[in-house]
Amino acid sequence: MIVLGIDPGSHRTGYALLEAGPEHCVLRDFGTLELSSRARHGERLAELYARLLELIRSHRPEVCALEMPVYGKNPQAMLKLGRAQAAAMLAAVHEGIPVVEYPPAEIKKAATGRGNASKEQVWQTLHTLLGLGSRWQRPTADASDALAVAYCHVRRHYLASGSRRGWWAFVQAHPDRVLPPARP
Repeated sequence: MIVLGIDPGSHRTGYALLEAGPEHCVLRDFGTLELSSRARHGERLAELYARLLELIRSHRPEVCALEMPVYGKNPQAMLKLGRAQAAAMLAAVHEGIPVVEYPPAEIKKAATGRGNASKEQVWQTLHTLLGLGSRWQRPTADASDALAVAYCHVRRHYLASGSRRGWWAFVQAHPDRVLPPARP
């Protein structure tokens, strides 16, 4: 399964593509789509839509996971963020790709186990979990957030599908990673 994670924004939108299965999760690509700062809001939305269509067509993800805006202090900023999210949704739906949304706390919890983790904690955890090493450099906050969104969907998909059923399934799948019982 290839998951496109998106952290929508009206100036910068993060994206990440994860290839995942029951026993693997590999980062294929991630980055930030910088939108024209001089363009009007509607023009930036059209640019976002077109660039996401291009990304979708080149990578052919099977699902698109979006971070949903939950709250904000500035109503105008939230309105613009919601429009950017809609542009991303439309790009995916236009290509026949299902869209799922996750709130920020659920995304952080899927990555770190804590719904109030910092962006740095989320990145460090994902860097370790995905074994990114030095090949993948520290991304922008938007790209890192998009990676967390994609990872959240992978976790939810494989936990919900029953691919991993707790500790016993882990022991059976990875006997080399479990210590033998202590002798009395």
